[in-house]
Amino acid sequence: MAFVVTESCIRCKYTDCVEVCPVDCFYEGPNFLVIHPEECIDCALCEPECPVDAIFSEDELPDEQKEFIEINAELSEKWPNITEKKDAPKDAQDWEQTKNKRQYLEK
Repeated sequence: MAFVVTESCIRCKYTDCVEVCPVDCFYEGPNFLVIHPEECIDCALCEPECPVDAIFSEDELPDEQKEFIEINAELSEKWPNITEKKDAPKDAQDWEQTKNKRQYLEK
């Protein structure tokens, strides 16, 4: 069972989660992070670190976020690995409370 990054991360892309991951299973796109499902060891260290509550255990994923299981799997095969915390986008705070951001995901 892996953890999954969901819609709340889009355009926020805080990387606090990356810093605590013991297996470096995060991958970075232009405005979103994903977790590689084959690399995640289900340690749960990343979940409480996310300031926008975008990370869920696969078995606790809200129904409306289920598509992100496939999105994480697909994009983790394409995007580069990220292993260190970076500054968030300058406008990240403007997007923290925004819902329905799927259309803004840049692949």
